[in-house]
Amino acid sequence: MTTTRQAHEHPAEPSARSAERPRLTAGRPRLTAWRRRLTGERPRRGVTPGSLLALHDAGYCAVLERLGPGRVLDVGCGEGFESLRFAGEGRQVLGVDYASDAASAARGLARGSTATGADGRGSAFSVAQMDAVALGLAAGTFDAVCSSHLIEHFADPARHVAELARVTAAGGSAFFLTPNAPADFENPFHLHLFRPRDLASLLGSFFEEVWVGGVDADERVKADFAARRAKAARILRLDVFDLRHRIPRSWYVALYSRLLPLAYAIVARGQRRARSDGTNGGAPGGAPDGAPGGAPDGARGVTADGWYVTDAVDETTLVLFAVCRRPREQPCGQP
Repeated sequence: MTTTRQAHEHPAEPSARSAERPRLTAGRPRLTAWRRRLTGERPRRGVTPGSLLALHDAGYCAVLERLGPGRVLDVGCGEGFESLRFAGEGRQVLGVDYASDAASAARGLARGSTATGADGRGSAFSVAQMDAVALGLAAGTFDAVCSSHLIEHFADPARHVAELARVTAAGGSAFFLTPNAPADFENPFHLHLFRPRDLASLLGSFFEEVWVGGVDADERVKADFAARRAKAARILRLDVFDLRHRIPRSWYVALYSRLLPLAYAIVARGQRRARSDGTNGGAPGGAPDGAPGGAPDGARGVTADGWYVTDAVDETTLVLFAVCRRPREQPCGQP
């Protein structure tokens, strides 16, 4: 566990405030070229392997357990299926994403949602297309703000943290989830990887209370991810001249983007073949595929049930989880 000033193992829930729709600032949100700051990849049902969906699902479960009523912002909401879980129980949720296709998919999900606002009327989940470092939202608008597996994608992550601190209410909480550097896969989309102290140091510049722990998994889940890392390492060893790090980075990202769906398809085909053979893709114990509430595509029996929040973070912990409170006032024009 890593803390800064008055941090607690389990910070108090966000203060209960009126769950009215958040107020947008005047004018259209400023959308700038994402390549300057952000690289993109997002979980997609039916495409992303179920074990990775379960990882994201477990993080959202950890946030949901710490939410009270009020206004909630999910930045980088993607297609919105995780954000929707926050809606209801006195919460009004706004999901934002910089990508028009993701925002469009999330809006479709919002239109079909039966969750209603705190007053019993209207939808409890809405979506907007916004830039995660220049949100078109008033300061101090939200009781809770979530950034799930997003901060590692920024060339300048401090700008993202500063913007989330700006829109977090004085009595609210901000939640950050990001891969633990020693346990992450090689991924050209991940520009900044964090260890607990690195993350606490950055977040402490913008919040007075910071707790950093982890979202970890049981040994069966860790074995699955270790097997994936080993397989990826074998593939990368084919690049004997380390060309991926010698060519322009934009080429590497483009190549990775094209090959990743193919790799996912190959993995899925192998899992289907294994299931037909009765081996369940090598999952120990023959656990069934599928995961409740957000990772229905399951892979090798990995679900969100095998995950938990912990203070004890080591190099095998898969995900860092930070809870921040009391946003600091930033000088005008900063950071």
